[in-house]
Amino acid sequence: MPPGDLERVLCGLKFPTDPNLIVGLDSADDAGVYKITDEIAIIQTVDFFTPIVDDPYWFGQIAAANALSDVYAMGGIPKTAMNIVAFPVKDMDISVLRKIIQGGLDKMKEAGVVLVGGHSVEDSELKYGLSVTGFIHPDHILTKKGFKAGDRLVLTKSLGTGVINTAIKGGLASSKAIEFVTHLMATLNRDAAQVMKGFPVHACTDITGFGLIGHVAEMVVDSGFGISLWSEKIPIIPEAFDYAAMGLVPAGAYNNRKFREAMVDIYPSVKRAVLDIMYDPQTSGGLLICVKKESADDLVNKLKGKGIDDAAVIGEVLSEPKGKIVVS
Repeated sequence: MPPGDLERVLCGLKFPTDPNLIVGLDSADDAGVYKITDEIAIIQTVDFFTPIVDDPYWFGQIAAANALSDVYAMGGIPKTAMNIVAFPVKDMDISVLRKIIQGGLDKMKEAGVVLVGGHSVEDSELKYGLSVTGFIHPDHILTKKGFKAGDRLVLTKSLGTGVINTAIKGGLASSKAIEFVTHLMATLNRDAAQVMKGFPVHACTDITGFGLIGHVAEMVVDSGFGISLWSEKIPIIPEAFDYAAMGLVPAGAYNNRKFREAMVDIYPSVKRAVLDIMYDPQTSGGLLICVKKESADDLVNKLKGKGIDDAAVIGEVLSEPKGKIVVS
């Protein structure tokens, strides 16, 4: 759904309330959080989409990793999942669905997650994903807010998956680019989430369909702060820059730009292709971690030590201009 549409749908509706609901629909966070006891809260999220790679097994892995990511972004540990399946049973061999589910199962096993059920429907368009439940201590929840002036922003995965997927659909992507982006999207954010627990992290989100700028905008709105993004520091899949420069930019990037461009100030030196990639809708993207300035470099080094080679400091939280994203 294009950015902004869901907000218009929900506007004016009255939602049930509960004093134990810690994070709900009143904020644009990655998942909901409900307090069970003084020491346990559950994190709940759901995500599914249509295939973005041709291989059904890898599609299952990517869809599962993407759904699990929201729990990691909140600082929690995913524990259970339920399959969500829409399948064109009259037009596609059931073996395809078996491979997708196997891919999802293998990714859940890697994450230490138990599949407890699910639901399937017949549909003309194939879709797959998960509903996920995780655990967290109520005092340790990470949201998109809570950051402080001077905090540094650390990104854990390269950008450009949407651009590469557009090139794949156009038959222009190299085999090297396809292999790289497939493995990148299937990589769990688990290790990054574990590493950040040892640092003074004030906020976190994961970068998915709204792109880097779109998700940063969700952090900035009503925060009382601004954010500076350093375009030359942002890790980008090498082929993605070339494809974006050729104009292979997905429609979602233009939707993301249209929705958020009023709050973005851009330096003239910023390359157009890089800006396009900053709006590029990501699938199973990395974590964006707001950490105390003095700990940022140590966090990046620790992430790299865990094999998260793309980790980089890409910006900072500003006192002024409030409510703005400055791209330099």
